[in-house]
Amino acid sequence: MNPEEFKKELRLAKASAILRTSDNQAARNAMDAAVRGGFRIIEFTMTIPDALDLIRYYSQRDGLLVGAGTVLTVEEARSAVEAGACYLVSPVIDPDIIHEAAALGVAAMPGCSTPTEMLAAHRHGAQLQKLFPAPGIGPAFVQQTLGPLPFLNIVPTSGVTLENAGDFLNAGSFAVGFVKSLFEPEDIAAGHFDVIENRARDMLEAVAKIS
Repeated sequence: MNPEEFKKELRLAKASAILRTSDNQAARNAMDAAVRGGFRIIEFTMTIPDALDLIRYYSQRDGLLVGAGTVLTVEEARSAVEAGACYLVSPVIDPDIIHEAAALGVAAMPGCSTPTEMLAAHRHGAQLQKLFPAPGIGPAFVQQTLGPLPFLNIVPTSGVTLENAGDFLNAGSFAVGFVKSLFEPEDIAAGHFDVIENRARDMLEAVAKIS
């Protein structure tokens, strides 16, 4: 899937499920719950043990678009795409990774926390700009940034919750990513995957209401 196709899919879905945990099997159980709840765009951070195995497995499942998060090196970018990732996410701007994503034919979503960083990411060729970490003013930051820079495709992640996802989208966010608010560490540790499934369903229902 090329970057423009991925952008269209993310725009339609409005949301992705982003998982970071220290246990591979728990990661499988938690993401299975999110998928049962309706998520089709999912991301595994490279900090998860054997993350490439997860990317490889889920990218072979019908209807899922899988990304790699916390990509910090060109080597990780290549390994993730080889495993099946169709988009690459980083917590910071690294031009080498953005350019490598382009060479690999996948979308890049570097982390940015200021308008200056977002513009730099855009000029380096990143199709999407991950708002990370989210500022305290949240949706207002997105709205104010898009005023002079309407061509940006801002995707807030950290700090996005069931309660404020709609506000972020209404402020002009391209999409949102649910991280800890979806995958509560306490639920993962306790094996409460039914809770994650129900939460996923509620989150997707909430974003679906935004036109």
